[in-house]
Amino acid sequence: MNHGRLHCYQTLVDVAKAMPNLISALPRGEGYLIDQLKRALASAILNLSEGNSRYSQRERNRFFDISLGSIAESSSAIDIIYAYGYISVAHAQIIHEKLERAYAMVRNLKR
Repeated sequence: MNHGRLHCYQTLVDVAKAMPNLISALPRGEGYLIDQLKRALASAILNLSEGNSRYSQRERNRFFDISLGSIAESSSAIDIIYAYGYISVAHAQIIHEKLERAYAMVRNLKR
């Protein structure tokens, strides 16, 4: 399996590694937001790796499209977490920059 060599995959895994610190900043009662963010980020990573394992470009693109949507959803969740005042603008920007890089790289995998 070669998905681990994709820079976009590694970038998304780096974002996932930062989630425990971000999640600890959220107060009790925000479990729905945590779950949504975790599901979206997991979907982005899993669909990227599944798409990369497909031989048909049409199927690859379908999974890459799902991954792109999940990256956008993750970014929106970060916007909400920032809007609620749970993280700083600097913290949100760092995560957004990584998500934007990953998004651009996944888009470039599509043909």
